[in-house]
Amino acid sequence: GDGCGHMVMYQDSGTLASKNYPGTYPNYTLCEKKIQVPPGKRLILKIGDLDIESQKCESSYLTIQSSSTFHGPYCGNVMPVPKEIILDSNEATIHFESGSHVSGRGFLLSYASSDHPDLITCLERANHYTKAEYSRYCPAGCRDIAGDISGNIGEGYRDTSLLCKSAIHAGVIADELGGQISVTQQKGISRYEGIVANGISSHDGSLSDKRFIFTSNGCNKSLSLEEGFLSKSQVTASSYWEETNEFGQLFQWSPDKAWLQVPGLAWASNHSSSREWLEIDLGEKKRITGIKTTGSGSTMLNFNFYVKTFTMNYKNNNSKWRTYKGILSNEEKVFQGNSNSGDIVRNNFIPPIVARYVRIIPQTWNQRIALKLELMGCRIMQANSSFTHSMWQKPSQSTETSLGKEDRTVTEPIPSEETNLGLKLTAIIVPIVIVLCLFLFSGICICAALRKREAKGLSYGLSSAQKSGCWKQIKQPFTRHQSTEFTISYNNEKETPQKLDLVTSDMADYQQPLM
Repeated sequence: GDGCGHMVMYQDSGTLASKNYPGTYPNYTLCEKKIQVPPGKRLILKIGDLDIESQKCESSYLTIQSSSTFHGPYCGNVMPVPKEIILDSNEATIHFESGSHVSGRGFLLSYASSDHPDLITCLERANHYTKAEYSRYCPAGCRDIAGDISGNIGEGYRDTSLLCKSAIHAGVIADELGGQISVTQQKGISRYEGIVANGISSHDGSLSDKRFIFTSNGCNKSLSLEEGFLSKSQVTASSYWEETNEFGQLFQWSPDKAWLQVPGLAWASNHSSSREWLEIDLGEKKRITGIKTTGSGSTMLNFNFYVKTFTMNYKNNNSKWRTYKGILSNEEKVFQGNSNSGDIVRNNFIPPIVARYVRIIPQTWNQRIALKLELMGCRIMQANSSFTHSMWQKPSQSTETSLGKEDRTVTEPIPSEETNLGLKLTAIIVPIVIVLCLFLFSGICICAALRKREAKGLSYGLSSAQKSGCWKQIKQPFTRHQSTEFTISYNNEKETPQKLDLVTSDMADYQQPLM
């Protein structure tokens, strides 16, 4: 039968494992897979684990073959293979074969193109490194690899956690793409709180000597904690539920109760169907990088309502609703929500949504649709352009969402602070240049008019104009120097050179504002 197990392959990296890994692989099985990276690049392979029950590699083994080289066969559990295999071509065939055996995990390997020489496997942990700061490349496909992680993006992760799996949990990279991670090691804390995020459950962890955090651009803060956000934003819904208890009290599960920061009831729909929705107007276009959700049990323990899965729609002013789609497919992405009514679950948007309006559309739920949420992200001008490279790998052009001018979203770069400063300087300098050009143009026109009148024999009563030309009548515009004082000289001999202060001079036709 098919001996291939977990397998995620993207255009620039991927992960492969034998069937049932890290459990025992089947008897008499075969797995053969061709892997490749873009043309013109070399293929880098790293074997994270190899445990094949065979001493002479006769019936059970692993081989790697390219167009010009052959590596292997490899077997046993000592892993007699180099830490890194760099091929001369951009493609290779992975061949795994097994005979009769009792035990053995099989194999797990990762690959990437030569653009990523710092490739690591899905099994590497933070305590494998001693440097305080380092950067590594995680391959695609590390989310479902067995291995525990402890902690969360806010407080950091225990140093025994798997690096790449933690990065997916934190929303730093997407499992479908892989990507570069930047890690900083810090002193450990007494307890690590585990949460569910991006389909991965982290566990509570005990005291450790060290912990690690991921470097980000800070665009992952709660939007609802911004000053005046709750008053500016508007929440509407397709419907909401009203109930009257046994004492005749009326309870409204209205959409304005959907915010996590608002105590009490959650939003609950009057009907339970996939046509229900909760809409949020952010007041302006913002960069949305994630969402936290919970059910009714977070504040009302006697109810067990929550949303299991949901999809996201978004739009901007005067545009149509668009569905958030998967990175590698053209199908709408279904996010994994809550598995109980009390815990908070986080999902990240990679790439992020840049929009003013968002809709959460429940797909499956428990008993009744009920939801409390929190959006994460930042204002457009606060996002750093480096986010595009450090926080998520840009998908290939074929997978990007093509949007209209008014509805630019997921792949739109955000201007950096340096760009903003350049725009401000441009706004100051351009008007000054225009004024100088107009001044010079006026002088040329006056000169032409004077010459024309001279040709007609008219006299202006100015001896200097008759003797030396019209340019004697126009004072030369001064030139600004770096120093705060400078000297302006005039061609008119009657004028004496003057020393003028840059700021207080009254003779300047304009004064540039101080920076």
